[in-house]
Amino acid sequence: MFKLVAALRNPNTPKVVDKAACHEVIVKNPDLNKFPILFHLDGDGGSYGSATVCTIKDPDTGRNVSYHRLMQIGKNKFTARLIAKRQTRTTYDKIKGDLEMAVCIGNSVAVMVAASLGPPSGVDEFAIANALDRTDLVKCVTKDLEVPADSEIVLEGRLTKDLDKEGPYVDLTETRDFERQEPVFIVDCITHRKDAMYQALIPGRFEHKILMGMPKEPTIYDEGSKVCECKNVLVTMGGGSWLHGIVQIKKKHPDDGKKAIEASFNGHKSMKHVIIIDDDVDIYNPNAVEWAIATRFQGDKDLVIKPNQPGSSLDPSSKQEPGKKALTCKVGVDATIPFDVDKKKYEIVRYKKVNINDYIR
Repeated sequence: MFKLVAALRNPNTPKVVDKAACHEVIVKNPDLNKFPILFHLDGDGGSYGSATVCTIKDPDTGRNVSYHRLMQIGKNKFTARLIAKRQTRTTYDKIKGDLEMAVCIGNSVAVMVAASLGPPSGVDEFAIANALDRTDLVKCVTKDLEVPADSEIVLEGRLTKDLDKEGPYVDLTETRDFERQEPVFIVDCITHRKDAMYQALIPGRFEHKILMGMPKEPTIYDEGSKVCECKNVLVTMGGGSWLHGIVQIKKKHPDDGKKAIEASFNGHKSMKHVIIIDDDVDIYNPNAVEWAIATRFQGDKDLVIKPNQPGSSLDPSSKQEPGKKALTCKVGVDATIPFDVDKKKYEIVRYKKVNINDYIR
């Protein structure tokens, strides 16, 4: 996590090269049926591109890189899931006409992780990727966009103002996301390596969860570090690697726990529940975290409830209306030791290690 924190804080502008492996083959009359776009599960709306790193340019804030699932609806068409309040949707909504977008399939680990981070608007995810590992870019053939030079496949196209069916689709929480009307993405050109490998993420499985949840840990850590001494962050598997987080702090002021709760929700805006623990509690041990709640938490004083907050559409219990951001009740649990108390009664008492040789004559 701390390597990601360093890259988030110190992005490195990537070099733009003239020649790239992803331009070895250029197809101006694309046919998506020639690619193994997967139909994953019975009940899905169609075949989906899942490991799809998408890049656009906002006229005010510049380049943005993120994931958007794509459901194939024609020879050269997808519908693209654009989430309300996220940068691509914000840019799409404010411009007139089509929005150029390039979709990169088959990327380095650095690019895939950086695209998941969700840094503040205006921070270039490709620069974060370049801070993690060298990530040269190349200009697209038909669009005013740059893409990783080492990508396997690049789909160059346009998000149009036309809408069509997208979904259902099983997503991160292993529940089925419902059908929506989403923008049509037209693919105008495909470039790829001569020996290109098509990459996919199996929805709701381990790789998907790691790639979604783990990159949110440094953004939570960064926000938490602004208000207290943050030691570690874990986005948990039990919360679908998306909805639940644990934040470990070294408490120095009475309100550090409450401040950490607010900062955590700022660091990951889709998170629903967060638990704050002290630095003597093992963040990776669920029993230890539950023990902290049992011994250091009082609901009438240490519980923070935030109703009707923008949340995640991946939570089936949230309030969801077409065209609107999902609403949820967010909860923070401050399971840290109260400040002005005798801390000895909260300490974990541990047995001393015994050297049996001391008792053998």
